[in-house]
Amino acid sequence: MAKKIMIIDGGPRKNFNTASMLQAFAEGAKSANNEIEVKIVRLYDIVYKGCMSCMACKIKGKASNICKFKDALTPILEEIAQADGLVLGSPIYFGQITGQMQSFLERLAFPWLSYNDYSLTAPKKIPVVLIETMNGLPDNNNSQGYGSMEYCITTALGQPEHINAYNTYQVKSYDRFELASFSEEAKRHYRDENWEKDLQKASEAGRKMAENIRS
Repeated sequence: MAKKIMIIDGGPRKNFNTASMLQAFAEGAKSANNEIEVKIVRLYDIVYKGCMSCMACKIKGKASNICKFKDALTPILEEIAQADGLVLGSPIYFGQITGQMQSFLERLAFPWLSYNDYSLTAPKKIPVVLIETMNGLPDNNNSQGYGSMEYCITTALGQPEHINAYNTYQVKSYDRFELASFSEEAKRHYRDENWEKDLQKASEAGRKMAENIRS
């Protein structure tokens, strides 16, 4: 059976920081093994909701660890259940992952949770990488990462790898926006020193995941 890595982009901008990091990951994975399918899904392109509390995944005799609510997210969740690797990427807003990513994770993780014994069981264990892009610095940021959802991911899928890109550009031209508290010069200097390294980290993580899946 063909192997697949699912990459979930929880950012709103198609060609900016988070998208670039995820694209670098995908290219790294493909460079290691072009027989592995690498699929990027942009959550902002899909019309869906968070958990609807329909409890269909908990019906006696029909319990499922895949969300049963039907909408545009359903086939993606079903693909993840069969995938061999999972990558989640989100910018950090107000210290949190985006609302779209949070809603996606509700739909992904709630079916894993058993209310009989509070165990968390995914369809299968697979490697996971969590990517964050943020305005904050490594030693000065308010990111709470993937929050309590990381516990669910770790318990059900396995310990994730983290890749963070800090002090990222918020816009391409700071002259156009009211962003006087930020120094574009300082941002540019940090980016010149670190951005290519961040992309390389993402690419290397993709290569490593593909190699591990192949082996």
